[in-house]
Amino acid sequence: MAKNKISEYSATAANNTDIGGINIAEGCAPSGINNAIRELMAQLKDQQVGTDGDNFTVGGAFTCTGAAVFSSTVALGGSATATTQSSSDNTTKVATTAFVQAALAAAYPVGSIYINATSSTNPATLLGFGTWVAFGAGRVPVGLDAGNAAFDTAEETGGSADAITVSHTHTATSVVTDPTHKHISFGTSGGGFNTGVLGPSSGNSNGNYETALASTGITVATTNASTGSSGTNANLQPYIVVRMWKRTV
Repeated sequence: MAKNKISEYSATAANNTDIGGINIAEGCAPSGINNAIRELMAQLKDQQVGTDGDNFTVGGAFTCTGAAVFSSTVALGGSATATTQSSSDNTTKVATTAFVQAALAAAYPVGSIYINATSSTNPATLLGFGTWVAFGAGRVPVGLDAGNAAFDTAEETGGSADAITVSHTHTATSVVTDPTHKHISFGTSGGGFNTGVLGPSSGNSNGNYETALASTGITVATTNASTGSSGTNANLQPYIVVRMWKRTV
């Protein structure tokens, strides 16, 4: 069979008796050697530009010192390596695994907070970098506000999960006591009235009588009644529980 492309050559030299149908076996015509060299050069060019449709296999390391342009899908088997670009590179260069991790590390610098709704796995395992510690147990984050003393320092804490009774004063009307007084009734069995000083019960010679009923007075007091329900946990905003970690290294 005529050997029309490099993949058809034999690794055994004695089996290569033609090239492109040109006889190069022992005893061939001298002109066959010239023609064979020309055919070989043509086949090498076809291999170089890819017009022969021949597969190219490299058994060792393949190094490309210039730009590699692929016009179709390239399947890289094994542990193919490439130059790792800067994590800020946004070109179409090949991204290595080192590039991917560097980009993630840049997105989560030291001090970053990682949040996961369900997984308890430490981000060092999930992301493959950094030292992460549990953060903000029982607290919700709030943005820094330089104009508010309660929120003007990073990682400042405050607040309470349980409502408290705010210090306050109830003002009540003073107790009022009505001093002792008397209710008086009087009548007569004759003419005229006695206007003298009355005792508890007295009569007189004119047939008049008067009665004084003593009272011990009246006391008025004010009672403050409580109303409403318990305020425990009433000051908690609507919340949802998640897992948070802070990167420390």
